[in-house]
Amino acid sequence: MYEDLIHYIWKFRKLSQRALTTTANDALRILDYGTHNHFSGPDFFNAKVEIAGQLWAGNVEMHIKGSDWYRHQHHLDRKYNNVILHVVWNNDVPIFGSDNREIPTLELRHFISDTLLLNYNQLFNNLNNNFINCEKHIGRLDPFLLDNWLERLFFERLEKKSIEIGHLLKASENNWEQVLFLLLLKNFGLKINGASFMSIGKAIDFIVVQKTRGIPYQLESILFGMAGLLESEEIRDRYYLKLKSEYTYLKNKFNLDNSSVIFPEFFKLRPVNFPTIRLSQFATLYNKRHLFSLVIAANKRAELIKIFRLTTNDYWTSHFVFGKYSAPIIKRVTPKFIDLLLINTVVPIKFCYARHLGNDISDALLELIAEVRAERNSIVTAFQDLGVRASNAMNSQAILQLHNGYCVKNKCLQCAIGVQLLNGK
Repeated sequence: MYEDLIHYIWKFRKLSQRALTTTANDALRILDYGTHNHFSGPDFFNAKVEIAGQLWAGNVEMHIKGSDWYRHQHHLDRKYNNVILHVVWNNDVPIFGSDNREIPTLELRHFISDTLLLNYNQLFNNLNNNFINCEKHIGRLDPFLLDNWLERLFFERLEKKSIEIGHLLKASENNWEQVLFLLLLKNFGLKINGASFMSIGKAIDFIVVQKTRGIPYQLESILFGMAGLLESEEIRDRYYLKLKSEYTYLKNKFNLDNSSVIFPEFFKLRPVNFPTIRLSQFATLYNKRHLFSLVIAANKRAELIKIFRLTTNDYWTSHFVFGKYSAPIIKRVTPKFIDLLLINTVVPIKFCYARHLGNDISDALLELIAEVRAERNSIVTAFQDLGVRASNAMNSQAILQLHNGYCVKNKCLQCAIGVQLLNGK
């Protein structure tokens, strides 16, 4: 039993109004269920009930057991002084407000249909499930409902990503170019080196980036130097020595300090994802000026691919690490990698910037993300095996939000899928 079920029963009016009584056996009639409160304080605001012929207006609080009122210390919290009804599954103790008045209680377990409880138990009876609670039923849902819910989840995931962008904006005093620089640098590092690359970006004053962009080897020397990749005394490659010398000069000129930097990892990475290759590609990208304006103006995947179609400095054609020759191959940024940049950087920053300007570009973002291929990972694959299609990145992003924000947290009754299944549809 979860408290979510009690919220669901109340919010979706699954109570039969016939013969409702409080635990004191007073007749109860619900006139207004109130507004669901998702923050601190009582669960539902501004409800209206009639108890023993007396009209009451106020708030409603819900628990599994009556004694949870005291366990959560609501009797000491003034926000609960206006509670007119306590709704519980099991009334193990009576409760009293700060004025020592006994608060009327509705014990739900006497008024719920067997069908609702059966559907609820089937939903949460996951002893034989391998993945998620509804894995045996999700495949038979109405596709229209599922598509609408996935679209909402996509924007919910964007809202979550916008929190980080908001923090970066505040720290940069609303410098959108700097925020784009940091987000792109982080996502060039992918999962393993994302935090490392972000720490490099935060350790560099953005004015230094602006002064050195357009001169790729200067920015490259700063990125490699701040990443701790120019500290060897044994490597004698001409390009390595040039970068090392340039970094020494720029470090003194701009007072660079990498003591806060998380040094990047090479372990478990394919050579094309080595930090040396990704940092060089990133420096090539920042040879372009007005990058933020270019990204905001581009509304099609093909336009954005042109912006991010990059390679490395010539040195890296025959190297993956400093000082070790490898068979020549041009290290281009792949369309798959660009799609990850669109998903994790471009679409979120477009979303936030439009909102900053007071514009709604939801439809344009949906059109753009629909052009981007779906991510392939174990979670997306598992949902596809259950019949949830992921034909583009909107679907795959929504599936990740569904799994991480609802499924693993057992928030089935806050999910459109769970609600639909609980209704027996």
